[in-house]
Amino acid sequence: MATVRIPTQLRTLTAGAAEVDVDGTTVGEVLKSLDAAYPGFAARLFDDAGGLRRFVNVFVADEDVRFSDGLDTAVAPGQTVSIIPAVAGG
Repeated sequence: MATVRIPTQLRTLTAGAAEVDVDGTTVGEVLKSLDAAYPGFAARLFDDAGGLRRFVNVFVADEDVRFSDGLDTAVAPGQTVSIIPAVAGG
Protein backbone atom coordinates (compact mmCIF):
# COMPACT_ATOMS: atom_id res chain seq x y z
CA MET A 1 0.00 0.00 0.00
CA ALA A 2 0.98 3.61 -0.52
CA THR A 3 0.01 6.58 1.59
CA VAL A 4 -1.59 9.43 -0.35
CA ARG A 5 -1.46 12.94 1.10
CA ILE A 6 -4.68 14.76 0.29
CA PRO A 7 -4.69 18.55 -0.14
CA THR A 8 -7.17 20.55 1.92
CA GLN A 9 -9.29 21.35 -1.15
CA LEU A 10 -9.98 17.64 -1.79
CA ARG A 11 -10.49 16.41 1.76
CA THR A 12 -14.27 16.57 1.39
CA LEU A 13 -13.87 13.44 -0.75
CA THR A 14 -12.07 11.58 2.07
CA ALA A 15 -14.38 12.70 4.92
CA GLY A 16 -11.66 15.10 6.07
CA ALA A 17 -8.76 12.63 6.10
CA ALA A 18 -5.41 14.25 5.28
CA GLU A 19 -3.81 10.90 4.39
CA VAL A 20 -5.27 7.64 3.10
CA ASP A 21 -3.72 4.28 2.21
CA VAL A 22 -4.46 2.69 -1.17
CA ASP A 23 -2.99 -0.06 -3.36
CA GLY A 24 -0.94 0.43 -6.49
CA THR A 25 2.56 -0.04 -7.88
CA THR A 26 2.54 3.05 -10.14
CA VAL A 27 1.22 6.57 -9.67
CA GLY A 28 -1.58 5.85 -12.14
CA GLU A 29 -2.66 2.73 -10.24
CA VAL A 30 -2.50 4.54 -6.90
CA LEU A 31 -4.64 7.41 -8.19
CA LYS A 32 -7.17 5.02 -9.74
CA SER A 33 -7.36 3.10 -6.45
CA LEU A 34 -7.85 6.42 -4.68
CA ASP A 35 -10.81 7.22 -6.94
CA ALA A 36 -12.25 3.73 -6.46
CA ALA A 37 -12.10 4.09 -2.67
CA TYR A 38 -13.14 7.76 -2.64
CA PRO A 39 -15.18 8.56 -5.78
CA GLY A 40 -14.69 11.98 -7.30
CA PHE A 41 -10.90 12.14 -7.46
CA ALA A 42 -10.63 11.11 -11.12
CA ALA A 43 -12.67 14.09 -12.34
CA ARG A 44 -10.44 16.45 -10.40
CA LEU A 45 -7.08 14.85 -11.20
CA PHE A 46 -7.33 13.59 -14.80
CA ASP A 47 -8.03 15.43 -18.05
CA ASP A 48 -10.16 14.05 -20.89
CA ALA A 49 -7.15 12.25 -22.36
CA GLY A 50 -6.45 10.43 -19.08
CA GLY A 51 -3.37 12.47 -18.17
CA LEU A 52 -2.87 14.61 -15.09
CA ARG A 53 -4.54 18.00 -15.27
CA ARG A 54 -2.09 20.85 -15.72
CA PHE A 55 -2.83 22.37 -12.33
CA VAL A 56 -2.28 19.11 -10.41
CA ASN A 57 1.21 18.18 -9.26
CA VAL A 58 1.97 14.71 -7.93
CA PHE A 59 5.09 13.79 -6.00
CA VAL A 60 6.45 10.39 -4.99
CA ALA A 61 8.93 10.63 -2.14
CA ASP A 62 9.35 14.38 -2.82
CA GLU A 63 10.07 13.86 -6.54
CA ASP A 64 7.74 15.45 -9.12
CA VAL A 65 6.40 12.65 -11.34
CA ARG A 66 6.36 15.00 -14.34
CA PHE A 67 10.15 14.79 -14.32
CA SER A 68 10.25 10.99 -14.11
CA ASP A 69 7.78 8.58 -15.71
CA GLY A 70 4.55 10.50 -15.08
CA LEU A 71 1.64 8.18 -14.28
CA ASP A 72 3.97 5.21 -14.85
CA THR A 73 6.29 6.31 -12.02
CA ALA A 74 6.89 3.37 -9.70
CA VAL A 75 5.48 3.49 -6.18
CA ALA A 76 7.08 1.11 -3.68
CA PRO A 77 5.07 -0.27 -0.75
CA GLY A 78 5.00 2.28 2.05
CA GLN A 79 5.96 5.25 -0.12
CA THR A 80 4.08 8.52 0.12
CA VAL A 81 2.32 10.03 -2.88
CA SER A 82 1.49 13.71 -2.44
CA ILE A 83 -1.14 15.55 -4.48
CA ILE A 84 -0.26 19.25 -4.62
CA PRO A 85 -2.55 21.71 -6.40
CA ALA A 86 -0.73 24.38 -8.38
CA VAL A 87 -0.67 27.84 -6.86
CA ALA A 88 -0.89 30.93 -9.06
CA GLY A 89 -0.58 34.54 -8.19
CA GLY A 90 1.86 37.30 -7.86
